[in-house]
Amino acid sequence: MKKDCIEVYTDGACSGNPGKGGWAAILIYNGCIKKISDAYRKTTNNRMELKAVIESLKSIKKKDIPIVVHSDSQYVVNCINNAYIEKWKKTGFKNIKNPDLWKELIDLIAPFKHIRFEWVKAHASNALNNECDKIAVNAYLSKDLENQLGIDTFYEKQERTLTNNKS
Repeated sequence: MKKDCIEVYTDGACSGNPGKGGWAAILIYNGCIKKISDAYRKTTNNRMELKAVIESLKSIKKKDIPIVVHSDSQYVVNCINNAYIEKWKKTGFKNIKNPDLWKELIDLIAPFKHIRFEWVKAHASNALNNECDKIAVNAYLSKDLENQLGIDTFYEKQERTLTNNKS
């Protein structure tokens, strides 16, 4: 772990795509570890990958400490590192999937002075990424058993609109 840096590991998971989904994040700073997660009754894997990053950044209060976000989602990492989101802002997110989450992520990134995104290979030798995966899966499995899965309102509304337009 890097000293004087917040290390963030994130992952999203779905049972079916779309299907039940969960996200998880592990945040590490000065030897302290924080684990967060949540789950939804119907969503997509990409939405859960984005949600993991969003919720981890929401939980960080100090915006002046360097942050490294590790994600196994090339969708997330490449869109940020290759500045696709800058192009999307100019087009008003026209024809872009998950615009609600991308807009939220852009707003959350802005106040951080030093933030970097790194891709890690999924289901490989990165123990913290593997742990995030287990936490994300457990989130939707355990919350489903307790009938406590959240509602991904934007996704479900969008899906209903698409279905109605096909009829």
